[in-house]
Amino acid sequence: MNENYHISALINRLDYSFKDLDLLDESLTHRSVGSRNNERLEFLGDGILNFVIADALFRQRPDLREGDLSRLRASLVNGETLAEIARDLNLGDCVKLGAGELKSGGFRRSSILADTVESILGAVYCDGGFDACQALILRLFGDKLKNLPDTDTLKDPKTRLQELLQSRRLPIPVYDVLSVSGKAHAQSFMVRCSIEGVDCITQAEGGSRRKAEQLAAETAYKQVKQKLNV
Repeated sequence: MNENYHISALINRLDYSFKDLDLLDESLTHRSVGSRNNERLEFLGDGILNFVIADALFRQRPDLREGDLSRLRASLVNGETLAEIARDLNLGDCVKLGAGELKSGGFRRSSILADTVESILGAVYCDGGFDACQALILRLFGDKLKNLPDTDTLKDPKTRLQELLQSRRLPIPVYDVLSVSGKAHAQSFMVRCSIEGVDCITQAEGGSRRKAEQLAAETAYKQVKQKLNV
């Protein structure tokens, strides 16, 4: 199938008719092609996408505070979700790559596909204005906005553990590094999580202190819930 077929099919899937097809062409052109590429449009699309999703969440969930809204937006606006949308649009058939990226399979790479979605949003904004871009974003994210995850599931284990303890007026956890092993570029941390008042001590190992703390907190969270019959 020729390039024009793929572009026409993409336009149909976007359900948006470009007045200036050069903008669409630019949005599909990766930086590996040359100086005329989609990076500036990607920058613009990223900003608009974050605002439109923030606005949608703000209106849809008036019960949520800033932190929960931020976590929800991050769960929607990320490379994984954008790459998924790109694959639904079959963007891999349309993106224009330099020889090196083409050989290495760049048309399948999630980061390139995600960036291309944002650049297309930037192109639609430049071509049709904010309302047209907002409408496209809400179409692309429609199912995800209808099926938002529970905000508690988006919190990291340390946050969930601390909030649980604070809700029961219990002391917050104390994290101690028990040992650090391995070479500088591949260290392993052993961390202990201790909680007074509920007789809970857990340990975990991770490739960073933060990771080890999160793993220890996750185990502690489960134990505390059992002890408190939550």
